[in-house]
Amino acid sequence: MELVAGCYEQVLFGFAVHRERKASGGHEQKWTPVADFTHHAHTACLSAVAINSRFVVTGSKDETIHIYDMKKKVDHGALVHHNGTITCLKFHGNRHLISGAEDGLICVWDAKKWECLKSIKAHKGHVTFLSIHPSGKLALSVGTDKTLRTWNLVEGRSAFIKNIKQNAHIVEWSPKGEKYIVVILNKIDVYRLDTASVTGTITNEKRVSSVTFLSESVLAVGGDEEVVRFFDTDSLMCLCEFKAHENRVKDMFSFEIPEHHVIVTASSDGFIKMWKLKQDKEVPPFLLCEVNTNARLTCLGVWLDSATDPKESLPPAAEPSLVSKEEQSKSSTEESGDVVLEEERQSKPSMKKRGLTGVSKKPTKGSGLVSTKKKKMVDTLEKKRKRKKI
Repeated sequence: MELVAGCYEQVLFGFAVHRERKASGGHEQKWTPVADFTHHAHTACLSAVAINSRFVVTGSKDETIHIYDMKKKVDHGALVHHNGTITCLKFHGNRHLISGAEDGLICVWDAKKWECLKSIKAHKGHVTFLSIHPSGKLALSVGTDKTLRTWNLVEGRSAFIKNIKQNAHIVEWSPKGEKYIVVILNKIDVYRLDTASVTGTITNEKRVSSVTFLSESVLAVGGDEEVVRFFDTDSLMCLCEFKAHENRVKDMFSFEIPEHHVIVTASSDGFIKMWKLKQDKEVPPFLLCEVNTNARLTCLGVWLDSATDPKESLPPAAEPSLVSKEEQSKSSTEESGDVVLEEERQSKPSMKKRGLTGVSKKPTKGSGLVSTKKKKMVDTLEKKRKRKKI
């Protein structure tokens, strides 16, 4: 496995974790993170990371999404469709990537061909966070327009819009998808899917910066403090808390492998730490290992090399739908919600890398993959054009 973390200093770190039996011959393993790579792809701080079985994708304030091949340990190119900071990235299986950004767009990408299948004008303000239902048929997003939006991924359109009093900055489905949480500052509202109503509110000490479900009912919460807390989303009670870092906790990630349930934390103090969870979540976890990156960390992920992801792709019904030219023209004029845009037709190989509305785009904001070298060249040309206009 490999720990992957981005930082303000524009670098993506990779640390391979080696597990060895202790010399005493006991069953306890020694976990050791070893520096594997540093990747300088972006020209601004990293803001989001997502991982599938082959690739790590990173989003940045430089408005680009970079793809890193974990098998070959090489830069795989960049996606340059969005305008504004990339705020969230989510894989569903190995076939689809969904991105959100400050331009208010949510884009669905083919993670094999790296082409944009569809683009939705999701929010009138920024998209601050998104989460995909375990079934792959629904997604939730929150934005700076003070709305929580439910997306029908089968039809690629808005299913429900809920106005909320403040700007939410995190939304997350539970592992089974029976509930979801919405975070506003230090408040965590717990919703049930069947009623779409708030069943209770959890209050953290300080602003929440990251959450991860440890089970259907237990939520780990990190924020602008050194402490991580485990909450029961049914009783709304704090099960336990422990000091994880010397500074604020920026991101967390949890996963299960044979004999281990692990939570990983990343902090502004530069440390990435791995913790082994106890079966009883009222007991604080045990520190497995830690590594100091000497950087201000912003986002975190874990690449599980040997793990096979059962969710190879979205369910067949959830594949981006094809619409007629008439519907396409109508949808492209809408300001937000109910937007369905035509994906590339597989039966017409000549129509490669078409724009999101069927019209070819300029290379600066296309719907496909751009090499890092080409991107830098395009950026330079854009700067020259702007100078001439001035």
